[in-house]
Amino acid sequence: MLSSHIRLVRLVPTTVRLVHSLIHNPSCSFMDLKALISSLNDFASLSFAESWDNVGLLVEPSPPHTVNTLFLTNDLTEEVMEEALQKKADFILSYHPPIFRPMKRITWKTWKERLVIRALENRIAIYSPHTAYDAAPQGVNNWLAKGLGVCTSRPIHFSKAPNYPTEGTHRVEFNIDHTQEDLDEVISMLKAISDVSVTSFSARTDDEEQTRISLNCSQQALMHVVAFLSQNRQLYQKTEILSLEKPLLLHTGMGRLCTLDESVSLATMIKRIKMHLKLSHVRLALGVGRTLESQVRVVALCAGSGSSVLQGAEADLYLTEGVSLQTGVEISLF
Repeated sequence: MLSSHIRLVRLVPTTVRLVHSLIHNPSCSFMDLKALISSLNDFASLSFAESWDNVGLLVEPSPPHTVNTLFLTNDLTEEVMEEALQKKADFILSYHPPIFRPMKRITWKTWKERLVIRALENRIAIYSPHTAYDAAPQGVNNWLAKGLGVCTSRPIHFSKAPNYPTEGTHRVEFNIDHTQEDLDEVISMLKAISDVSVTSFSARTDDEEQTRISLNCSQQALMHVVAFLSQNRQLYQKTEILSLEKPLLLHTGMGRLCTLDESVSLATMIKRIKMHLKLSHVRLALGVGRTLESQVRVVALCAGSGSSVLQGAEADLYLTEGVSLQTGVEISLF
Protein backbone atom coordinates (compact mmCIF):
# COMPACT_ATOMS: atom_id res chain seq x y z
CA MET A 1 0.00 0.00 0.00
CA LEU A 2 0.98 3.67 -0.07
CA SER A 3 3.54 5.00 2.34
CA SER A 4 4.17 8.36 3.94
CA HIS A 5 6.61 9.13 1.11
CA ILE A 6 3.68 10.06 -1.10
CA ARG A 7 3.64 13.80 -1.65
CA LEU A 8 0.33 15.51 -0.95
CA VAL A 9 0.23 18.71 -2.99
CA ARG A 10 -2.68 21.14 -3.55
CA LEU A 11 -4.77 19.21 -1.10
CA VAL A 12 -8.54 18.74 -1.21
CA PRO A 13 -9.68 18.01 2.40
CA THR A 14 -11.74 14.91 1.66
CA THR A 15 -9.07 13.46 -0.59
CA VAL A 16 -6.38 14.12 1.99
CA ARG A 17 -8.23 11.93 4.46
CA LEU A 18 -8.63 9.27 1.79
CA VAL A 19 -4.93 9.18 0.94
CA HIS A 20 -3.96 9.05 4.61
CA SER A 21 -6.36 6.13 5.04
CA LEU A 22 -4.43 4.30 2.32
CA ILE A 23 -1.10 5.01 3.97
CA HIS A 24 -0.94 2.27 6.55
CA ASN A 25 2.02 0.15 5.49
CA PRO A 26 5.29 2.05 6.09
CA SER A 27 7.34 -0.81 4.63
CA CYS A 28 6.02 -0.15 1.10
CA SER A 29 6.49 3.12 -0.78
CA PHE A 30 4.60 2.33 -3.98
CA MET A 31 1.31 0.97 -5.25
CA ASP A 32 0.18 -0.65 -8.47
CA LEU A 33 -2.14 1.59 -10.49
CA LYS A 34 -4.95 -0.97 -10.61
CA ALA A 35 -4.79 -1.46 -6.84
CA LEU A 36 -4.84 2.30 -6.28
CA ILE A 37 -7.85 2.75 -8.57
CA SER A 38 -9.63 -0.03 -6.71
CA SER A 39 -8.99 1.72 -3.38
CA LEU A 40 -10.22 5.05 -4.74
CA ASN A 41 -13.39 3.43 -6.07
CA ASP A 42 -13.95 1.66 -2.75
CA PHE A 43 -13.85 5.04 -1.02
CA ALA A 44 -16.52 6.45 -3.35
CA SER A 45 -18.08 4.36 -6.10
CA LEU A 46 -18.08 6.04 -9.49
CA SER A 47 -21.75 5.05 -9.72
CA PHE A 48 -22.43 7.91 -7.26
CA ALA A 49 -21.44 10.47 -9.91
CA GLU A 50 -23.99 12.42 -11.91
CA SER A 51 -24.82 10.98 -15.34
CA TRP A 52 -23.43 14.05 -17.13
CA ASP A 53 -20.07 13.88 -15.35
CA ASN A 54 -16.81 12.36 -16.61
CA VAL A 55 -15.20 10.57 -13.69
CA GLY A 56 -12.69 7.83 -13.03
CA LEU A 57 -9.40 7.04 -14.74
CA LEU A 58 -9.11 9.51 -17.63
CA VAL A 59 -5.51 8.93 -18.75
CA GLU A 60 -3.72 5.60 -18.31
CA PRO A 61 -0.07 4.94 -19.19
CA SER A 62 0.70 1.57 -20.72
CA PRO A 63 0.76 -1.15 -18.03
CA PRO A 64 2.31 -2.05 -15.76
CA HIS A 65 2.25 1.30 -13.97
CA THR A 66 3.54 1.81 -10.44
CA VAL A 67 2.57 4.86 -8.37
CA ASN A 68 5.25 6.25 -6.07
CA THR A 69 4.08 9.87 -5.95
CA LEU A 70 0.43 10.89 -5.93
CA PHE A 71 -0.34 14.53 -6.74
CA LEU A 72 -3.62 16.15 -5.67
CA THR A 73 -5.23 19.20 -7.24
CA ASN A 74 -8.59 20.90 -7.53
CA ASP A 75 -8.06 21.78 -11.21
CA LEU A 76 -5.40 20.39 -13.52
CA THR A 77 -4.03 23.28 -15.57
CA GLU A 78 -0.79 23.48 -17.52
CA GLU A 79 0.84 25.28 -14.59
CA VAL A 80 -0.26 22.51 -12.23
CA MET A 81 0.98 19.86 -14.67
CA GLU A 82 4.39 21.56 -14.66
CA GLU A 83 4.44 21.40 -10.86
CA ALA A 84 3.44 17.72 -10.94
CA LEU A 85 6.32 17.01 -13.32
CA GLN A 86 8.74 18.79 -11.00
CA LYS A 87 7.49 16.62 -8.13
CA LYS A 88 7.98 13.52 -10.33
CA ALA A 89 4.34 12.51 -9.91
CA ASP A 90 3.15 9.17 -11.30
CA PHE A 91 -0.53 9.85 -10.63
CA ILE A 92 -2.63 13.03 -10.58
CA LEU A 93 -5.95 13.09 -8.78
CA SER A 94 -7.80 16.13 -10.13
CA TYR A 95 -11.10 16.87 -8.41
CA HIS A 96 -12.53 18.48 -11.55
CA PRO A 97 -12.10 16.37 -14.72
CA PRO A 98 -9.58 17.97 -17.10
CA ILE A 99 -11.16 15.96 -19.92
CA PHE A 100 -14.89 16.51 -20.13
CA ARG A 101 -15.96 16.54 -23.76
CA PRO A 102 -14.79 13.93 -26.29
CA MET A 103 -11.55 14.72 -28.10
CA LYS A 104 -11.40 14.04 -31.84
CA ARG A 105 -7.63 14.45 -31.97
CA ILE A 106 -4.66 14.84 -29.63
CA THR A 107 -2.40 17.63 -30.89
CA TRP A 108 -0.42 20.50 -29.40
CA LYS A 109 -3.16 22.98 -30.39
CA THR A 110 -5.22 23.26 -27.18
CA TRP A 111 -4.15 23.23 -23.55
CA LYS A 112 -6.29 20.20 -22.68
CA GLU A 113 -4.77 18.20 -25.51
CA ARG A 114 -1.33 19.24 -24.30
CA LEU A 115 -2.19 17.94 -20.82
CA VAL A 116 -2.94 14.51 -22.25
CA ILE A 117 0.25 14.52 -24.33
CA ARG A 118 2.46 15.51 -21.40
CA ALA A 119 0.79 12.98 -19.11
CA LEU A 120 1.37 10.11 -21.54
CA GLU A 121 4.90 11.22 -22.42
CA ASN A 122 5.82 11.27 -18.73
CA ARG A 123 3.79 8.18 -17.78
CA ILE A 124 1.38 10.00 -15.46
CA ALA A 125 -2.10 8.61 -14.82
CA ILE A 126 -4.95 11.11 -14.37
CA TYR A 127 -8.03 10.35 -12.27
CA SER A 128 -11.03 12.54 -11.46
CA PRO A 129 -13.69 11.76 -8.80
CA HIS A 130 -15.73 15.03 -8.99
CA THR A 131 -19.43 14.43 -8.24
CA ALA A 132 -18.74 10.90 -6.98
CA TYR A 133 -16.87 12.52 -4.07
CA ASP A 134 -19.60 15.15 -3.71
CA ALA A 135 -22.28 12.48 -3.26
CA ALA A 136 -20.35 9.98 -1.11
CA PRO A 137 -21.44 9.59 2.54
CA GLN A 138 -17.97 10.71 3.67
CA GLY A 139 -17.50 13.09 0.74
CA VAL A 140 -17.24 16.82 0.12
CA ASN A 141 -20.85 17.77 0.94
CA ASN A 142 -20.71 15.82 4.18
CA TRP A 143 -17.45 17.59 5.06
CA LEU A 144 -19.04 20.99 4.40
CA ALA A 145 -21.95 20.09 6.69
CA LYS A 146 -19.56 19.41 9.58
CA GLY A 147 -18.71 23.10 9.72
CA LEU A 148 -22.28 24.18 10.48
CA GLY A 149 -22.46 22.89 14.04
CA VAL A 150 -24.40 20.01 15.56
CA CYS A 151 -27.07 19.03 13.05
CA THR A 152 -28.80 16.20 11.25
CA SER A 153 -28.39 16.05 7.50
CA ARG A 154 -29.63 14.14 4.50
CA PRO A 155 -28.95 14.36 0.77
CA ILE A 156 -31.17 16.74 -1.17
CA HIS A 157 -31.20 14.36 -4.12
CA PHE A 158 -30.55 10.74 -3.16
CA SER A 159 -28.26 8.55 -5.23
CA LYS A 160 -29.51 5.19 -6.43
CA ALA A 161 -27.81 1.85 -5.98
CA PRO A 162 -25.71 0.82 -9.00
CA ASN A 163 -27.73 -2.35 -9.51
CA TYR A 164 -31.36 -3.39 -9.44
CA PRO A 165 -32.41 -5.43 -6.39
CA THR A 166 -33.22 -8.33 -8.69
CA GLU A 167 -32.55 -9.39 -12.26
CA GLY A 168 -34.03 -7.24 -15.00
CA THR A 169 -35.52 -3.76 -15.22
CA HIS A 170 -39.20 -4.79 -15.39
CA ARG A 171 -41.53 -7.23 -13.69
CA VAL A 172 -44.50 -8.77 -15.52
CA GLU A 173 -47.24 -10.55 -13.57
CA PHE A 174 -50.51 -12.23 -14.51
CA ASN A 175 -52.87 -14.98 -13.34
CA ILE A 176 -53.65 -18.05 -15.39
CA ASP A 177 -56.46 -20.53 -14.76
CA HIS A 178 -55.84 -22.85 -17.68
CA THR A 179 -55.03 -26.54 -17.43
CA GLN A 180 -51.62 -27.73 -16.27
CA GLU A 181 -50.71 -28.42 -19.87
CA ASP A 182 -51.49 -24.84 -20.89
CA LEU A 183 -49.60 -23.55 -17.86
CA ASP A 184 -46.49 -25.56 -18.69
CA GLU A 185 -46.62 -24.35 -22.29
CA VAL A 186 -46.86 -20.67 -21.27
CA ILE A 187 -43.98 -20.98 -18.80
CA SER A 188 -41.88 -22.85 -21.35
CA MET A 189 -42.45 -20.18 -24.01
CA LEU A 190 -41.57 -17.37 -21.59
CA LYS A 191 -38.40 -19.10 -20.39
CA ALA A 192 -37.31 -19.45 -24.00
CA ILE A 193 -37.04 -15.65 -24.24
CA SER A 194 -33.55 -14.36 -23.48
CA ASP A 195 -33.03 -12.33 -20.26
CA VAL A 196 -36.23 -13.61 -18.63
CA SER A 197 -36.54 -15.35 -15.25
CA VAL A 198 -39.92 -16.91 -14.40
CA THR A 199 -41.49 -17.99 -11.11
CA SER A 200 -45.00 -19.26 -10.37
CA PHE A 201 -47.07 -19.71 -7.23
CA SER A 202 -50.66 -20.42 -6.21
CA ALA A 203 -53.04 -17.48 -5.89
CA ARG A 204 -56.74 -17.10 -5.11
CA THR A 205 -58.80 -14.65 -7.16
CA ASP A 206 -62.57 -14.31 -6.70
CA ASP A 207 -62.52 -17.51 -4.63
CA GLU A 208 -60.90 -19.39 -7.51
CA GLU A 209 -57.56 -21.14 -7.30
CA GLN A 210 -55.26 -19.83 -10.00
CA THR A 211 -51.56 -19.73 -10.76
CA ARG A 212 -49.72 -16.43 -10.53
CA ILE A 213 -46.89 -16.02 -13.02
CA SER A 214 -44.19 -13.48 -12.13
CA LEU A 215 -41.22 -12.79 -14.34
CA ASN A 216 -38.35 -10.33 -14.38
CA CYS A 217 -36.91 -9.20 -17.68
CA SER A 218 -34.74 -6.59 -19.35
CA GLN A 219 -36.11 -3.68 -21.37
CA GLN A 220 -35.31 -5.49 -24.60
CA ALA A 221 -36.86 -8.77 -23.44
CA LEU A 222 -40.02 -6.94 -22.34
CA MET A 223 -41.00 -6.31 -25.95
CA HIS A 224 -40.82 -10.03 -26.71
CA VAL A 225 -42.80 -10.88 -23.57
CA VAL A 226 -45.54 -8.40 -24.47
CA ALA A 227 -45.63 -9.70 -28.05
CA PHE A 228 -46.12 -13.26 -26.78
CA LEU A 229 -48.78 -12.41 -24.19
CA SER A 230 -50.74 -10.20 -26.60
CA GLN A 231 -51.46 -13.28 -28.71
CA ASN A 232 -53.87 -14.35 -25.96
CA ARG A 233 -56.31 -11.50 -25.34
CA GLN A 234 -57.72 -12.99 -22.14
CA LEU A 235 -54.23 -13.51 -20.73
CA TYR A 236 -52.97 -10.10 -21.81
CA GLN A 237 -55.88 -8.27 -20.17
CA LYS A 238 -54.82 -9.71 -16.82
CA THR A 239 -51.18 -8.66 -17.23
CA GLU A 240 -49.50 -6.10 -14.98
CA ILE A 241 -46.19 -4.54 -16.02
CA LEU A 242 -44.06 -2.87 -13.35
CA SER A 243 -40.96 -0.75 -13.95
CA LEU A 244 -38.36 -1.65 -11.32
CA GLU A 245 -36.41 1.12 -9.61
CA LYS A 246 -32.91 0.96 -8.20
CA PRO A 247 -33.03 1.42 -4.39
CA LEU A 248 -32.20 4.84 -2.96
CA LEU A 249 -29.01 5.06 -0.90
CA LEU A 250 -29.89 6.61 2.46
CA HIS A 251 -26.74 8.67 3.13
CA THR A 252 -25.54 9.18 -0.44
CA GLY A 253 -26.49 11.85 -2.94
CA MET A 254 -26.09 15.41 -4.18
CA GLY A 255 -26.23 18.31 -1.75
CA ARG A 256 -27.19 18.20 1.92
CA LEU A 257 -30.21 19.55 3.78
CA CYS A 258 -29.00 20.20 7.32
CA THR A 259 -31.20 20.93 10.35
CA LEU A 260 -29.36 22.42 13.31
CA ASP A 261 -30.13 21.19 16.80
CA GLU A 262 -30.33 24.84 17.86
CA SER A 263 -30.92 27.94 15.75
CA VAL A 264 -28.09 30.48 15.52
CA SER A 265 -27.81 33.95 14.05
CA LEU A 266 -26.58 34.36 10.49
CA ALA A 267 -23.53 36.21 11.83
CA THR A 268 -22.62 33.20 13.99
CA MET A 269 -23.11 30.81 11.08
CA ILE A 270 -20.85 32.90 8.85
CA LYS A 271 -18.09 32.73 11.48
CA ARG A 272 -18.46 28.94 11.70
CA ILE A 273 -18.26 28.52 7.93
CA LYS A 274 -15.22 30.78 7.57
CA MET A 275 -13.45 28.98 10.40
CA HIS A 276 -14.24 25.53 8.99
CA LEU A 277 -13.10 26.45 5.48
CA LYS A 278 -10.21 28.62 6.66
CA LEU A 279 -11.47 31.52 4.55
CA SER A 280 -11.09 35.18 5.40
CA HIS A 281 -14.04 36.19 3.21
CA VAL A 282 -17.25 34.73 1.81
CA ARG A 283 -19.73 36.34 -0.56
CA LEU A 284 -23.10 36.99 1.10
CA ALA A 285 -26.46 37.80 -0.48
CA LEU A 286 -29.28 38.70 1.92
CA GLY A 287 -32.90 38.03 1.07
CA VAL A 288 -35.55 40.71 1.52
CA GLY A 289 -36.06 41.48 5.20
CA ARG A 290 -33.06 39.40 6.32
CA THR A 291 -30.22 40.72 8.50
CA LEU A 292 -27.11 39.32 10.15
CA GLU A 293 -29.25 38.71 13.23
CA SER A 294 -31.77 36.57 11.33
CA GLN A 295 -32.00 33.06 12.76
CA VAL A 296 -30.70 30.06 10.82
CA ARG A 297 -32.07 26.59 11.55
CA VAL A 298 -32.05 24.84 8.16
CA VAL A 299 -29.12 25.02 5.73
CA ALA A 300 -29.12 23.68 2.16
CA LEU A 301 -25.63 23.23 0.76
CA CYS A 302 -23.99 21.91 -2.37
CA ALA A 303 -20.33 21.71 -3.36
CA GLY A 304 -19.74 23.45 -6.68
CA SER A 305 -22.37 25.39 -8.57
CA GLY A 306 -25.59 24.19 -6.98
CA SER A 307 -28.42 25.77 -8.96
CA SER A 308 -30.03 22.54 -10.11
CA VAL A 309 -29.46 20.79 -6.78
CA LEU A 310 -30.67 23.55 -4.44
CA GLN A 311 -33.64 24.62 -6.54
CA GLY A 312 -36.80 23.81 -4.60
CA ALA A 313 -35.02 23.08 -1.32
CA GLU A 314 -36.56 25.11 1.51
CA ALA A 315 -33.93 26.51 3.87
CA ASP A 316 -32.91 29.59 5.84
CA LEU A 317 -29.44 29.59 4.30
CA TYR A 318 -28.02 28.31 1.01
CA LEU A 319 -24.31 27.49 0.94
CA THR A 320 -22.71 26.86 -2.45
CA GLU A 321 -20.13 28.09 -4.94
CA GLY A 322 -22.63 30.40 -6.59
CA VAL A 323 -26.33 30.29 -7.41
CA SER A 324 -29.23 32.67 -7.96
CA LEU A 325 -32.06 32.05 -5.50
CA GLN A 326 -35.15 34.16 -5.00
CA THR A 327 -35.59 33.67 -1.25
CA GLY A 328 -33.57 33.19 1.90
CA VAL A 329 -29.88 33.96 2.36
CA GLU A 330 -27.09 32.82 0.08
CA ILE A 331 -23.41 32.39 0.92
CA SER A 332 -21.09 31.82 -2.02
CA LEU A 333 -17.58 30.44 -1.53
CA PHE A 334 -14.68 31.82 -3.52
